[in-house]
Amino acid sequence: MFLFDIGFINIRILDILDILIVAYFLYLIYKLLKGTIAFNIIIGVLLLYVIWWIVNLLQMRLLVLLLGKFVAFGVIILIIIFQPEVRKFLLYLGNSTLKGRFTFLKKYFNKNLNIQTLNSDKINEIKRAIFDMAKSKTGALMIFTSYNDPVLTDKNGTVINGEISEELLESIFNKHTPLHDGAVIIIDEKIYTAGTILPVSSNPNIPKKYGTRHRAAIGATEIGEGAAIIVSEETGKVSYAFGGVLETDLNEDQIFSKLLKIFNINK
Repeated sequence: MFLFDIGFINIRILDILDILIVAYFLYLIYKLLKGTIAFNIIIGVLLLYVIWWIVNLLQMRLLVLLLGKFVAFGVIILIIIFQPEVRKFLLYLGNSTLKGRFTFLKKYFNKNLNIQTLNSDKINEIKRAIFDMAKSKTGALMIFTSYNDPVLTDKNGTVINGEISEELLESIFNKHTPLHDGAVIIIDEKIYTAGTILPVSSNPNIPKKYGTRHRAAIGATEIGEGAAIIVSEETGKVSYAFGGVLETDLNEDQIFSKLLKIFNINK
């Protein structure tokens, strides 16, 4: 069914829908890459293609020949540059169920977490552990996520699979224990792993005052579907990260509200 004609071109409703879908996905890619080194690389590659197109129009044969070599292998060059990201994505597709793949997309279409409900007593235990560690300036990083999260594909960390408790969380992050440097992964009602090494964000716009824990929290929530709570070892301040966005210096009420949202409890 044709919607209207422009000269000899027939425009269908499906053509308009096609353009809108592609435009929306390009917008999502822009939001994902904005502020990262990857975004600058993409801009550089696009400029290279534009220059090649211009010199081709001007019939500048030597430049066309030289730039044509880069253009011809542009896709391969991009794959090499973004090899870690491509590897994580392919591993995720291979290891996940169909449901898991839709969960991966849900991160961009739905900004709400989808984690099993936890009772309020356990949430209060998590909150108390967080602010006890904040008072003693004990560094901590907790990731609240699901088994489909791509940050878990490396299978690192020590499996705990234990019930959430204030005492266990504080023991794990005690400065004298071997697991205190990594992250704790919390899935559903259990502490899944401790001492987990997470990907650090490569976003150049992150202020230099933030250390490895904060950068790991941002990195994990950039590529993953979970949320992170961080306790700074230097200042004792508590932060929250989701979707690669960091909120800092949160109080007990704010963190409790975040935990309610994480575990789908509306109060």
